[in-house]
Order: sequence, then C-alpha cells, then structure tokens
Amino acid sequence: MIRWVAVIFVGLIVFPLLLPWLNRLGIGRAPGDVRFTVLGVPLCLPFGSTLLVSALAFLCAELFTYLP
Repeated sequence: MIRWVAVIFVGLIVFPLLLPWLNRLGIGRAPGDVRFTVLGVPLCLPFGSTLLVSALAFLCAELFTYLP
C-alpha cells in the first residue's frame, strides 16, 4: 500500500512540472479535459487525455502479448 502512496505522490509532484511539455504534445487539450484557474494558478485535470493514453497503453500491451 505504501508503494502506491509513493507512486501517487511522485506523480502529483512530476505531472505539473511536465505539463508545459505535455501541452505541446496535445495532452490536456482533448475533449473532457478540465482547465481552470484558482488564485492565479492554472490547473488542468486531463480526464479525456488520461482515457486516451490508457487506451493506447492497453492496445500496445495487447499487441506485444500476441507477438511471438
């Protein structure tokens, strides 16, 4: 359990740092992504992008499973 807490903590620290680079790739601009500003700080909740990336990861994993 502590391993998952550590992974989530690291993800929450790393994701905002990578957000400007990920925006150039289109992550954070898909339909379903939520962007808003709180006290002058822009926040992004990429729900749609997360679904797209996880679907691509699933398809890649399935493809590599069936390769000999």
